[in-house]
Amino acid sequence: MTLESSPPAVLKCTMPRIASFALFALALSLISSVPAAESTPRILKDVTFLTADRAEKLDIYLPAALPAGTLAPAVVWIHGGGWTGGTKNETRAAEICGTLAAAGYVAVSIDYRLGDGAWPTNLHDCKNAVRFLRSHAADYQIDPKRIAVAGGSAGGHLALMTGLTADQAEFEPAAQATPYPGVSSQVRCIIDLYGPASLLTRLETDAKGVPNGKRKPGGDLKVFGASSMDDSVFTLASPVSHITKNAPPVLIIHGLIDGTVDIGQSWTLAGALVRIGAEHQFILVEGAGHTFDFEFWNKKALSRDLRPVALAFLAKHLAAH
Repeated sequence: MTLESSPPAVLKCTMPRIASFALFALALSLISSVPAAESTPRILKDVTFLTADRAEKLDIYLPAALPAGTLAPAVVWIHGGGWTGGTKNETRAAEICGTLAAAGYVAVSIDYRLGDGAWPTNLHDCKNAVRFLRSHAADYQIDPKRIAVAGGSAGGHLALMTGLTADQAEFEPAAQATPYPGVSSQVRCIIDLYGPASLLTRLETDAKGVPNGKRKPGGDLKVFGASSMDDSVFTLASPVSHITKNAPPVLIIHGLIDGTVDIGQSWTLAGALVRIGAEHQFILVEGAGHTFDFEFWNKKALSRDLRPVALAFLAKHLAAH
């Protein structure tokens, strides 16, 4: 586990410097490995991945040029929006999926069920996106054994739930709700950008991310079909309820002045992963609030470029075996 942060009472565990430098160098090489003239990804828009009755689509970001016979790792990106809004066409998705495609990954940005009663169909949609990549691996030169999931905010929550409950029957779409019966939803690793992780303990904050001690609904009650903030569905839908020692490795990234999802959500997630001995990395970003991508927040450069961090994490956990 690698934890980088600056609040009081910080737990800090770092990987050996040689290993850390090697992963950082690998990430930099991935960023620059595609010639500038060929680095623009190819984007396939509005691809069907759900059943015929569903309007939601996904966009596929393909590396500019993959040599014949080469199989690329793949990443599913899940947008945020409080489970009630947002779109696969968000600026954040374009930056993150474009970064991944330029580094040799096949990335997909997905839409999913939103609004009242969306749970658990929204989760099933995310798992169907993983199944889509696995089922269409030959079409897009994907290695079906090297798939990751990532998301921001509500998308971070769904990314965690996708990875932590993979192939668990009670969290998988019914046979009639998937075009990919029998296909696994397993992923090799998870990237969580400031996602709610414990829906029963979420707190209100001020604009600078300082909690005021008051509980905040873990999610819109109507989305989850909940009768109150204490409804049992919020335990079922909390990523921290599904952590096991064999969980996929998790990269947690959170801004220190997040006024939407309190930073305690990521501390709680990291603490649960520590206690059970699950592999993870926890990065806190100074001067960043909510809804940043790998480079920018509020159209300003982050205090730290997260591209090398994310690419190093993916390179480590999506390496060919």
